[in-house]
Amino acid sequence: MAISYNADGIASLQQVFRRVGEHDLYVGLAWIYMDIDLSFDSDGDRDRFTEGELASRSSGLGLSLEYDSRDNPFTPSRGWLGAIEGNAYDHAIGSDNDFQSYRSHGYAYFPLHRRMVLGARVDLRWANGDIPFYRLPYIDLRGIGSARYQDRRAAVLETEARWSLGARWALVGFIGAGRTWGRHNDFGDASSRVAKGSGFRYLLARQLGMYAGIDYAWGPEDETFYIQVGSAWR
Repeated sequence: MAISYNADGIASLQQVFRRVGEHDLYVGLAWIYMDIDLSFDSDGDRDRFTEGELASRSSGLGLSLEYDSRDNPFTPSRGWLGAIEGNAYDHAIGSDNDFQSYRSHGYAYFPLHRRMVLGARVDLRWANGDIPFYRLPYIDLRGIGSARYQDRRAAVLETEARWSLGARWALVGFIGAGRTWGRHNDFGDASSRVAKGSGFRYLLARQLGMYAGIDYAWGPEDETFYIQVGSAWR
């Protein structure tokens, strides 16, 4: 079921990380705040949700643990990043609803050839409590609209290959699949959504090792262009 709506308002993410000793391990603290005004294209769509699911203000504190051995934070060619985070939203810190959101994700990069790098991504998100519908986990893939497929749980697998054409230019190709489940069905009954695409990169800042470029991606329903600065995985 597709519901069209607009969300206007303010959002703020304040985050700080501290390195643990001399290791590639980091501990992070965060404050996430959103105050959203919702409007629906169809008046009847609002009646599909409870008052809690339409709550406009969410304020939460987060704790995260991250390991990062990538050779470059902008456009990596080797190493991996793994992170887990949890965020708690509560009336005591200004939230309309009490709920929790979690995310665990990892990115790995393998140099297969002096001109080719293969990347792999896994991303898991889940939520508990009285969460507004627009804050539910969703499939986050190029070629699929943001929040197009949502539920209490979401999982994504994606791979990307980058071919260097010379000193500054490169081509990329990617494919991924995602699935949501929890409220409406079990994991085994949920359908996987596949998206894929290609693009090009230009070495924008040689000293930083940062590439920028454009991707063209398509999924089950959409075809979209993306402007990328650095890695597409965040």
